[in-house]
Amino acid sequence: MYQVVRKLFFTDCQCAGDASKTYDDLFAKLDTNKDGKVDVSELKAGLAAMGIKTGKGAAQKIISSGDQDKDDGLDFNEFSNYLKEHEKKLRLTFKSLDKNNDGRIDFLEIKQSLADLGMDISKDEAQKILNSIDVDGTMTLDWNEWREHFLFNTATNLQEIIRYWKHSTVLDIGDSLSIPDEFTEEEKTTGMWWKQLSAGAMAGAVSRTGTAPLDRMKVFMQVHSTKSNKISLVGGFKQMLKEGGVASLWRGNGINVLKIAPETAIKFMAYEKFKTMLSSEPGKVKTHERFMAGSLAGASAQTVIYPMEVMKTRLTLRKTGQYTGMLDCAKKILRKEGVKAFYKGYVPNLIGIIPYAGIDLAVYESLKNFWLARYAKDSANPGILVLLGCGTLSSTCGQLASYPLALIRTRMQAQASLEGSEQMPMNLMVKKILQKEGFFGLYRGILPNFMKVIPAVSISYVVYEHMKSSLGIQK
Repeated sequence: MYQVVRKLFFTDCQCAGDASKTYDDLFAKLDTNKDGKVDVSELKAGLAAMGIKTGKGAAQKIISSGDQDKDDGLDFNEFSNYLKEHEKKLRLTFKSLDKNNDGRIDFLEIKQSLADLGMDISKDEAQKILNSIDVDGTMTLDWNEWREHFLFNTATNLQEIIRYWKHSTVLDIGDSLSIPDEFTEEEKTTGMWWKQLSAGAMAGAVSRTGTAPLDRMKVFMQVHSTKSNKISLVGGFKQMLKEGGVASLWRGNGINVLKIAPETAIKFMAYEKFKTMLSSEPGKVKTHERFMAGSLAGASAQTVIYPMEVMKTRLTLRKTGQYTGMLDCAKKILRKEGVKAFYKGYVPNLIGIIPYAGIDLAVYESLKNFWLARYAKDSANPGILVLLGCGTLSSTCGQLASYPLALIRTRMQAQASLEGSEQMPMNLMVKKILQKEGFFGLYRGILPNFMKVIPAVSISYVVYEHMKSSLGIQK
């Protein structure tokens, strides 16, 4: 769609002189029946007459995007407003590529901008892209050249790749250790980023509530299941239902949902700060710098909300009548164990961020680049199945790598509340588990954990899409 609009607008109009006259001339050319509006059939015929090839459904998308009064056509105001908005988007994209702010783009800046998104192209490929747009032969692009040419092709539009390939914002599997998503210049300047984070938080809340029984089973097996005390999935659920009824399957879910908002906000703000601090050149963030900034942002968020993580584990494992609620749980932990108890398991949790975030980022970026290189033609939009598949696979790989540390963290969080449980540091606990249960003892509870991944990402995606519509976020 962007490709069509750019070619339609900038090839025919050149954006010179009076903009409203330019819009007027173009509108008159497309409005063949002179009814004061351009509909889909007129747009298709007009584009074909101008020799502009359109992708499937491109004309319909243009009309739908600009049609404010929903009358299946664009009047002059809607038409001109639509084109103005696209010029703004082009300006933002140009600005994001112009790393040294000299008003021109060279092939190294094109190469760097794509590298920032994990798309490595050679200098020759970057030079070819530049040459295809460079009209005056200066080997650089100014704003006018950029504006008059469609941006590379739609599949390598920086704004589109960032917009469509959201990962941690859209998909929630219960863990919050992945690298935060990037936001386009347009999303930042229009304030759309906070709406997307809000939509993601709501999606996470519904997703976690929907999969809470499996999450409780995971924690239950991590803490109580051993070689001598094997707990099956069916046996574990029977035990929970017998002890506390159906409602007991959702123990600990309240605080698990409550911590989404502060953690998301802290992580996003910290990520933006760390990116600025760690980038070797202003405006440029390399992949390893993004990983470092994301890991530090995750560590910052976890440090602030970690007491809620401890309370979540205690509330999840509680017996009927042990705590009356979150406040009662916090008071009893503070009175019996002191402030230190709120940071039990903090070290393995912090260490776990590195393998989880690193592998999740590497796998997701690799899958994204593979898809963009192999299958992206008219758009960078991967569609629901590809996005869910890539997100699920990368998160699962990250979980596999960091799961032993997650198990150690959970046991350290819970040990003080278990009768006759020996208090021990991380290294001794790992040693004890390996001696008594072997390597697979570090993966207790992995089955319910994997069982909740697909329903969790599916629920979070569906809710996120509904929230996007409710909050007026562009698709």
